[in-house]
Amino acid sequence: VQVVESGGGTVQAGGSLSLSCIASGSTASINAMGWYRQAPGKERELVATTSNRGDPSDSYYASSVKGRFIMSRDIGQTTAYLQMNSLKPEDTAEYLCFYGDQQNGESWGHGTQVTVSS
Repeated sequence: VQVVESGGGTVQAGGSLSLSCIASGSTASINAMGWYRQAPGKERELVATTSNRGDPSDSYYASSVKGRFIMSRDIGQTTAYLQMNSLKPEDTAEYLCFYGDQQNGESWGHGTQVTVSS
């Protein structure tokens, strides 16, 4: 499974950015996708994840982004989006998309940089 992110960039605090992710290859009908982020000197943090069932109970958001970030999926597809609003300088990080299913385990993209200036 190959995972490719797009989007990201530089924005001023309070602004918005959106990320996209697509997984391709031998993907499974039931899967999960999500986003981690890695800032210099900090541990990798799970930002958001959800399955492709469209069930809200499958979704998770880190407390640091809840209410500001929205993750969405195309139902039944292996695409994921992360809408990031009210961005803060502490959101600056490399954002990595992952795809996971029981057959393939987890696959990762190369990451996309998000920089929020104060």
